[in-house]
Amino acid sequence: MRSRVFSASFVGLLVFAGCTNGSGGPTPTGGTTSNGGQLGGSGGGTGGAVGSGGSPGSGGTSASGGTTTSGGAPGSGGTTGRGGTTGSGGATGSGGSTGRGGTTASGGATSVGGATGSSGATGSGGSTGLSGATGPGGATGLGGRTGGGGATGSGGATSAGGATGSGGATSAGGSTGTAGPGSTGCGKTSTLTFTTIPDESGTNVGHGAGGYYTINGRSFAMRLPDNYDKNTPYWLIFGFHWNGGTSAQVDTGGSNGLISAHFGLQQQSKNGAIFVAPQGSGNGWGGDNLPFVDDMVKLIEDNYCVDTTRLYANGFSYGGGMSYAIACARAKVFRAVAIYEGAVLSGCTGGNDPIAYWQMAGTTDTTCTIGGATPMRDKFAKNNGCTIPATEPPRPSSISDPHICTDYTGCSSGHPLRWCVHPAGHGNAIVDGTSDLYNSCATPPKTCSDTCKCTWVPADVWKFFTSF
Repeated sequence: MRSRVFSASFVGLLVFAGCTNGSGGPTPTGGTTSNGGQLGGSGGGTGGAVGSGGSPGSGGTSASGGTTTSGGAPGSGGTTGRGGTTGSGGATGSGGSTGRGGTTASGGATSVGGATGSSGATGSGGSTGLSGATGPGGATGLGGRTGGGGATGSGGATSAGGATGSGGATSAGGSTGTAGPGSTGCGKTSTLTFTTIPDESGTNVGHGAGGYYTINGRSFAMRLPDNYDKNTPYWLIFGFHWNGGTSAQVDTGGSNGLISAHFGLQQQSKNGAIFVAPQGSGNGWGGDNLPFVDDMVKLIEDNYCVDTTRLYANGFSYGGGMSYAIACARAKVFRAVAIYEGAVLSGCTGGNDPIAYWQMAGTTDTTCTIGGATPMRDKFAKNNGCTIPATEPPRPSSISDPHICTDYTGCSSGHPLRWCVHPAGHGNAIVDGTSDLYNSCATPPKTCSDTCKCTWVPADVWKFFTSF
């Protein structure tokens, strides 16, 4: 079925980034202030691995795809434990040991997922924030997930936790009740000292308290939620920039500001989660960046109150490749990924565990082709136990058509897979029915409206993230 078109107040950040061999183009310009996003370029020498773009026009095998029914798999679920040794997030390719998984039955104690058999009693299963998720672990606040942080099959009280079919409210910003399993940083006052984020000054700055931090020679931009409460576990969301991009561009949202910051998810959360924009080495994500991810996760969880069952990664182009690498190697640490026009650019160590998976591809994208995207999708359709139909899911046939999203059926509990195809080119914030890759209607003085439509992508991803 065709997805609903969102036309008001949602927009992402668009740039070009190479998925093909070699340098992929000149040093990025940083974009203009009139196009609603940075016009990237590829950055010398960071164009991606050989063959990563996929074969143009292949479209995947005939056995791939999914049904066109929506909603994903019912319930939530999640993987057992957390994976990752303390401070590491797990050895490369393994997802880690059970050291970060929490003690037995911690994933849904009576105080988290709702009282035994209650399915989320008042003040425990639903919330005014991003909690009350369908199925277990949906604690008040920024949620929790089935099986997260605890013993096999826990992640909530006996009868599920959270209101049936809610999937979490679409607001954020903490809660008035309990939340998901908290990290070691809960209750602490952080002593981390942030510096100014490079290339941010004046009105071109990120939104919320935070700044720039360097650990083991690598740096990241970070933003705390509004009215951060050290006793409330919050979601932790990583946004990976494109080839030639910077953490500052993800953090600020470019010309569009908050509406595009962190690929539009910061606004979708109502500034209710912890957002991190890592800086790639050489402005790309070549080599092994998983130790850097592990270092950031440990540092943030040790110093701030994080819901350890609700870590997410999303990224565009090369950043989509990095998010895919996390899906492959850290599926027991991260709850879900969203990949915007990605390719297998940063490797895939392991790649056998299920994870909630959202991916977008464009039929006319010649940078990271749809032919390179379908094998990525198919791997996780198999990992997630989804039903694989005999024919490829439907795609829009012309640039005037809206995007088409397919929710795979039969996926294991807590591991939905959503596949979205649009008719435009290489961008992360597609505007339906047009070839506009810059979300021009979100660039001041323009505003999103029924007659000046903006991207559907951030709202669709956020709905997916809050559906399990």
